[in-house]
Amino acid sequence: MAREIGWERNVDPVGIWEHRGKVALVGRGHSTTDRRWDGVSMDKTLGAYAMVAAQAAMEDAGISPDEVDGVITSAGGQPGHRSFGEQWAPRPYFDPPYDTEDGLTFVTAEWLSRQLGLRNVKYLNSHGETFWNLMGLAFQAVGDGRCEVCLVPYPNGNLEGRYHQAEGLSAPGAAQWSSPWGWGLSGQGFVFDQYCRKYGSNHDRMAPFVVQERKNGLLWPHSYYALHEPEPFTEEDYVNGRWIAKGLSIFDCDRPVQAAACYVVTTAERARDMRQKPVYVLDHTEGMFQPRSLVQTLEESEEWSDILAKRAYAGSGLRPGDIDLFSPYDGFAINAQYFLEAFGWRGVKRGEAHDFYAGDISLHGPNPLNSGGGNMGTGRMRTAFVTDPMEQLQGRAGDRQVKVDANVAVTIGVLPGNACTLVFSTSPD
Repeated sequence: MAREIGWERNVDPVGIWEHRGKVALVGRGHSTTDRRWDGVSMDKTLGAYAMVAAQAAMEDAGISPDEVDGVITSAGGQPGHRSFGEQWAPRPYFDPPYDTEDGLTFVTAEWLSRQLGLRNVKYLNSHGETFWNLMGLAFQAVGDGRCEVCLVPYPNGNLEGRYHQAEGLSAPGAAQWSSPWGWGLSGQGFVFDQYCRKYGSNHDRMAPFVVQERKNGLLWPHSYYALHEPEPFTEEDYVNGRWIAKGLSIFDCDRPVQAAACYVVTTAERARDMRQKPVYVLDHTEGMFQPRSLVQTLEESEEWSDILAKRAYAGSGLRPGDIDLFSPYDGFAINAQYFLEAFGWRGVKRGEAHDFYAGDISLHGPNPLNSGGGNMGTGRMRTAFVTDPMEQLQGRAGDRQVKVDANVAVTIGVLPGNACTLVFSTSPD
């Protein structure tokens, strides 16, 4: 199937979403989480993990495979897999019958539908992109009536030595300024350094935020750290982290993992008959922006995140004071502050994020920021950003359950220059 176009809500003014409160999240499922796939164990492929997650999601929602009429996936979890087979670096195919990467290092909707025996699927789409945008696509598809009960798997893979590895050693043209330092690092650390200079802060002031995220993530059973590294992580550990680039340490960068998750998205009407309490979708808005030069600047990051915040508020009809839970992307931990300040959550203004981190952002306090742990607390799964708000609003987050009255949640990712905002509520109104 060709990639859907025109579904994004990214043209200002966006206006209130036409399907506001008419689409709901009702179920979630997760595989276990590994550091990477060894390329050999067939029970640990992305396909195997996606099947586990999908079956768990259907059980969670209380539905049978015959009730599913749509499957929308981001085939490889990462943008580099959009063409279904494009690798971070070349790798030989397996011998027959494993003569395709489908089910191994990426998972199409067609493959998963066949493996699960979904007999009544009428809408298949394997062209979802990064996680938030994938969810936004699913919400729009259900709202538009393309399907009524949709499985939304997110297979996120990691092969040894392959992540963001270029095939060649040359760096022609503009790439000569960015490729030698790795994607993001030449820009992210640079922007953070600008931030600290402008607002009189420093890297160590990030410590309370990252340490709290690790604490939150240890309370989520699917977290990489809960499964493999449950030891305490302290502020001293953080400030002594190995430098990756100026302004960016190893503990500001999320850890690639091998895992899959899946969600059940349906209409608000259909959700009433399912097992879990519906979490209603109030809005999704998107934005993609290009830097004016080789890497983005602080000025651009703040400009872009301001635009994303304005779209989200315009599309949902909400204001900063309406948001109970806020979960901004932290794949580079330093990104979260740009979103926090742009959205004005808890009154935080530009340059005030680090002061806010020094306050009470714990699960039991008044400002439970990234209550699911984010990527810093769970690994590069990204799915904590939807699973945790969903469970918090349903009141079944267990030891992670926040003490504030949680009725509205907002999550946003990935990077300021290319992001999608999702707004959830316990009420469709």
